[in-house]
Amino acid sequence: MTSALQPAVATETEKRPGRWLALCVLVLAVLLVAVDATVLGLATPYISEDLRPTGTQLLWIGDVYSFVIAGLLVSMGSLGDRIGRKRILLGGATVFGAISVLNAYATTPGMMIAARALLGVAGATLMPATLALIRNLFHDPRERSLAVGIWGATASAGTAVGPIAGGFLLEHFWWGSVFLINLPVMAVLVLVGVRTLPESRNPDPGPWDLVSVVLSLVGMVSVVYAVKEAATHGLTGAAAAAALLGTAALYGFVRRQLAMPKPLLDMRLFRRRGFGGAVLADLLTVLGMSGLVFFLSQFLQLVQGRRPFEAGLAELPAAVGAVAAGLVAGRAARRHSVRAVVSGGLAAVGVALAALTMISQSTGYPVLGAALLVVGIGAGLSFTVTADVILSSVPKDQAGAASAVSETAYELGAALGIALLGSIVMGVYRDFAAPTGTPAAAHESLGAAVEAAKTMPAHPAAEMLTAARDSFTHGLHLASGAGAAVLLATAVAAWFLLRNQRLESAP
Repeated sequence: MTSALQPAVATETEKRPGRWLALCVLVLAVLLVAVDATVLGLATPYISEDLRPTGTQLLWIGDVYSFVIAGLLVSMGSLGDRIGRKRILLGGATVFGAISVLNAYATTPGMMIAARALLGVAGATLMPATLALIRNLFHDPRERSLAVGIWGATASAGTAVGPIAGGFLLEHFWWGSVFLINLPVMAVLVLVGVRTLPESRNPDPGPWDLVSVVLSLVGMVSVVYAVKEAATHGLTGAAAAAALLGTAALYGFVRRQLAMPKPLLDMRLFRRRGFGGAVLADLLTVLGMSGLVFFLSQFLQLVQGRRPFEAGLAELPAAVGAVAAGLVAGRAARRHSVRAVVSGGLAAVGVALAALTMISQSTGYPVLGAALLVVGIGAGLSFTVTADVILSSVPKDQAGAASAVSETAYELGAALGIALLGSIVMGVYRDFAAPTGTPAAAHESLGAAVEAAKTMPAHPAAEMLTAARDSFTHGLHLASGAGAAVLLATAVAAWFLLRNQRLESAP
């Protein structure tokens, strides 16, 4: 049987001489999303100063993109399987660029939140399509591992390019310019992708069930909203109602998928321990890291006083470590084991996050840089191998839906992490002891406190800023400690869930 399959695999590989050029186009889409996600954190102090959002609005600006994209990824991945992954990728990239302009010129917090939500709709088309196309472009398992590594490395490189380019733009232009850097990347992606990307789809997909789409969207958004509200305001009636609605919708979604002959998402995939374990590891890893990602830029700028461009450069070691680790992760997993690489990577991130519980305004950069480098290496190893496991677990016709599950884990983890860990930071921050005369707005965010200090007398302003920065840093300590606990627990879980899991070898 194996020998009969070998020529077919080799022939399919030989039929795609332009697969590496096509991969270059796919990673541009990844770069587009990664850059957008990172520049938001860097621009947050400027958005706070200009749009004057409340603390709750600021969190919504940070996580509404993830809310929407988490609710739509499975539906959009399945849609790509049906209408064509190339078509949905290029269409989504065009819309993504157009909505970026709306983000850049937002004039109120509400408009900014709406623009981020619309960007989530467009973003939901991009990531599943890129991974699904990789699954269909690369039939040789070792080549596919390398392609997935390059895909992940580009996402990590985007997290470095975003802060550096964004920092430069913030020092020379207004904050909206950081969103406009999406436009040239989108233009190159579309113009080159039209010529180089092959079209692929599921030859027998069944109908795109709109009831399932609505159930998925309502379920995901309601559950994440409930967690956010409960973390911020306690178990209110609104949070309880959202949780019940979301749970009922997701239950209905699962029941409907199991009953359909051609479901939007084949729920039987989760019976495979490797697939389910990889998805769970991704979700919990992003949840544990998201507080660091969202608040570190604010710490570097507003606590340590770094300029935006300098803050962007300061975050570079994480991206360098992730790029290097992503390129060798597949080889390491085959030489040792999947669970050793994934668990080891997660444990490394957990230890680095634990180290960040001791940082302060006076912490030198070598300590910060070393911790970020370890975070990058650990995340690069884990994310690359879990993505490869997920892609290898499904037939290529279902690659879009499976890739969407992987991306949903990322986005859902990010939304939950910002909601939970972000609420820890903001909850601690709001209670800082302020001198008499401090504007109430200063308690909404550290950016608002820095702005409020400009209108206060020198001595009370300095006293207020010291208290605000200390409180923010303490909140960051608690969030980093909680993230470290999540990562270390996930490392242990991955060791058992990924037992006997292997990456495919070349035929």
